[in-house]
Formats: sequence, structure tokens, C-alpha cells
Amino acid sequence: MKLIYSARALADLDRLRVFIAEHSPGAALRIVNALIARIERLADFPAMGREVKTAAPLQVRHFAFDAYVVRYVPTAEALVILRVWHHRERR
Repeated sequence: MKLIYSARALADLDRLRVFIAEHSPGAALRIVNALIARIERLADFPAMGREVKTAAPLQVRHFAFDAYVVRYVPTAEALVILRVWHHRERR
């Protein structure tokens, strides 16, 4: 399945990388790359995440990878990544 990142999701990944790099430059790229790899695996099983009922009529789903949350929409052609954040972030 094709994977598409929204502009906000790409900004989220960059924001997470910058924040982590402030504390551990070596970990920043490693963590973001691991998160991207897990998102790529999610494309193989797009129904794994929980449905976000407040997002109807869109079929937005929510999946947590360790301390990180991914919001996405599966379509027939692609998995669209909407947002990515750390679960402790104020949103």
C-alpha cells in the first residue's frame, strides 16, 4: 500500500527530531527512523489502529507505537498519515 505523509505529519516528525536532538543528538535520528519504519509496517495492516469516532465521516484511525501516536486514514489506494506526536505532548 502506498504511504502518503501530510505536510503536518512531516512537520510533526521534524519537530520530534529537533526536540529529541536537544537532549540526545544521537537518539534523534534513530528514534524518528524507527518510527517511520513502524509506520511503513502499519501500511501492511491499516486496520490495526482504533477508529477515531469523533472524526466521522472520515475513517481516521489512531495507533500508538511505544510513546508515539499516529493518526492516519486508510484508503483503497494509500495510507495517509495525518499527524504524529509523543503521548505526553499537550495537544
